[in-house]
Amino acid sequence: MKVYTKTGDKGTTALFGGTRVPKHHIRIETYGTVDELNSYIGLIRDQDINPIYKNILIEVQDRLFTVGAIMATPPEKEVLKNGKQRLNINRISNEDIELLENQIDSMDTELPQMTHFVLPGGHTTVSYCHIARCVCRRAERLATHLNELEALDSQVLTYLNRLSDYLFVLARKLSHDLNADEVKWIPRK
Repeated sequence: MKVYTKTGDKGTTALFGGTRVPKHHIRIETYGTVDELNSYIGLIRDQDINPIYKNILIEVQDRLFTVGAIMATPPEKEVLKNGKQRLNINRISNEDIELLENQIDSMDTELPQMTHFVLPGGHTTVSYCHIARCVCRRAERLATHLNELEALDSQVLTYLNRLSDYLFVLARKLSHDLNADEVKWIPRK
C-alpha cells in the first residue's frame, strides 16, 4: 500500500464509506485533533514513567483509534443497505469510561487535595501531560460542535471528557511521583 494516493491533491479527502469532503471539514478537523492527541499520549508513554501508566496509555491510544474511526464515518454511511454495520469494530463502552474513572480515583487518593489551580509545568513529562490535556479539551470542543451538526455517539463525547480529567490527574500524579514542584496559581490582588 502506497503512503501517497494523490486523491487529496485538490484539498478533499474521503471519509469511511467514500464520501469526499474538504480537508477543513469539521469532521476531519475533529478526528485530526484526536490523532494529534494520540501522538502526544505516545510522547507521554515514551517517558520514564510507571509501567502501569504506560499500559493505561496504550489502552487509551487504542480507544482513540476507535474514536477516530467513529468520527471518520458519517451517520448516513454507518449502516449498509443490508442492515449491517459498516464500521465493524468495538465501540467506546461504559467499561472504557469506567477504566479512566477508576484510574482517576486511584491516583487521586495519593495526592494532596487541590486548593488552587495548578500552573502547567514542573517537569517535562508533566508538561507533556498538560499539553495532551489541552489537546483533548480541543478535541472535545470540536466533537461537541460536530455533534450539533451530525449526531455523534454520546459515549465518544463522554470518553473525551473523562480522558481530559484523567490526563489532568495523571499530570498531578506524575508531579508527585517525580518530586516535581506543583506551582499553585494564586491570583494577584
